[in-house]
Amino acid sequence: MIETSTKAEQSITKTLGLDDPNGKHKFIKKHWLWWLVVGIVLLIMIVLVVQNQRPTQVQYQTEPVRRGDLVVTVSATGTLAPVKEVEVGIEVSGTIKTVLVDYNDRVTVGQILAILDTTRLEAQAQQSESALASARAKVLQAEATLQEAQIKMARLEEVKQLSGGKVPAPYDMDTAKATLARAKADLASAKAVVEQTQGAFDVNRTDIKKAVVHSPINGVVLERSVEPGQTFASQFQAPVLFKLAEDLTKMELQVDVDEADVGVVKEGQEATFTVDAYPDRTFPAKITQVRYGSETKEGVVTYKTVLTVDNSELSLRPGMTATAVITVNKKENVLLVGNAVLRFTPPQTAPAEKKSSSLLGAMLPRPPRTDSKPPVASSAGKEQQVWQVGENGLTPITITKGSTNGVSTEIISGPVDEGTALVTGVASE
Repeated sequence: MIETSTKAEQSITKTLGLDDPNGKHKFIKKHWLWWLVVGIVLLIMIVLVVQNQRPTQVQYQTEPVRRGDLVVTVSATGTLAPVKEVEVGIEVSGTIKTVLVDYNDRVTVGQILAILDTTRLEAQAQQSESALASARAKVLQAEATLQEAQIKMARLEEVKQLSGGKVPAPYDMDTAKATLARAKADLASAKAVVEQTQGAFDVNRTDIKKAVVHSPINGVVLERSVEPGQTFASQFQAPVLFKLAEDLTKMELQVDVDEADVGVVKEGQEATFTVDAYPDRTFPAKITQVRYGSETKEGVVTYKTVLTVDNSELSLRPGMTATAVITVNKKENVLLVGNAVLRFTPPQTAPAEKKSSSLLGAMLPRPPRTDSKPPVASSAGKEQQVWQVGENGLTPITITKGSTNGVSTEIISGPVDEGTALVTGVASE
């Protein structure tokens, strides 16, 4: 059994050629392995040389100049309000007896809105009337006293004339004159008291009239701040009972325009606005006033701008927050270019280097290259430098800018026409 296994192994070794006593097959095998390694190294070096000598091409994204309409807008937010809004108060103190209107009620001029309890006011008026009657009686009494003093003075003058000046005595004459003057003064004082009492009486009667609150306009009740039985004290400030809007079919939108945009916002410009209540609907408006007074909120300076709104359908309500878009400029059939063209700056490029054609040069690392910056797109006032792809790379073009809406800009002049492709960015390298 052992001899049979040995013979089989020798047969396999002889078949594979591993029993060569001189090692010839082993040398040939190693020789071909070295040639294979050398061939792989040469192939890698050739690939590196080809890639090193291949020029780098940069692809740019472009956008054609187009012709169209340009609409420049300004956005602002504000609130809706009635054109005329009146706060109705009361000037007298007392307790509310009756309230005759409620929210959303339509009222007319002179319509009674509320009535104050006038019991105390009527008592004061009656007291003033009595005081007036007493003052008038004192006037009559003063007039009678004056008449008596005048008669006495006339009698003394007659006696003096008949006696040739011997009687009456000078003292009696002086006393009569003083009595007459005192009677005249008492009459004037009584008349003044009558006027004073008459004024107080008129005030009390006016207070009774003011205890009935009337509507000063034709409109709608927006707010009601009073209930029957409520007491008001009108000593220093008249309390507000109702807030009325004259006509809700015509409203105004008051928006805050930023100081950076107020220079282009003017009266008569058209606008549109939206409200949260109708997100899919746009309402028209028109600017009627741009106020000079500024308002500062959280460090932002704004100017109040008023727009008229047609609310014939009564869809809009006072106090709604609205976002308005004001059309400040509109141009038709002008050359337009995207703002991405104006923002484009050419990428940095490296100076040309002498390529090494040797394998050693291809394999060895080069020293780091020093990048150089190309000319940067310049912008001076309305002039702007843009870029166009030419046969030798990027070519700068100078254009004159016009109005812009933040997305597109008008081209006033320059060596471009409709369809001219201008660079907006780098696509790939």
